[in-house]
Amino acid sequence: MTALHALPDPQGTPHQASPAGQNTVNTRLTPNRPRRVVENDEYAAFLGRVLRAYTRRVAAGDVEALTLMLGLSDQIDTAIAQAVTGLRGYGYSWAEIGNRLGITRQAAQQRWGHAS
Repeated sequence: MTALHALPDPQGTPHQASPAGQNTVNTRLTPNRPRRVVENDEYAAFLGRVLRAYTRRVAAGDVEALTLMLGLSDQIDTAIAQAVTGLRGYGYSWAEIGNRLGITRQAAQQRWGHAS
């Protein structure tokens, strides 16, 4: 691996920025500003808008895209199962997960219990 592709070591000591050893980052073009944190509710709202727009496109006559839309449904189901598994890994109970989804803890465990 060349120095151009090397990551900092665990202590945070940076490696050379280029094979010549000089820092090639233009600090005027690369400001040290914090990244904007996108909240989950904003992100979910964005995904909802994208899905509604896609629905309108398919409904406007793109019958071939209907099968692609069904594939999105499968991806969403997989994503929810992964999210539930992650929440269980962080210590959330089935009752807490079920409560957020408006279902019983038993229903949540029956639906996603095999994934964890």
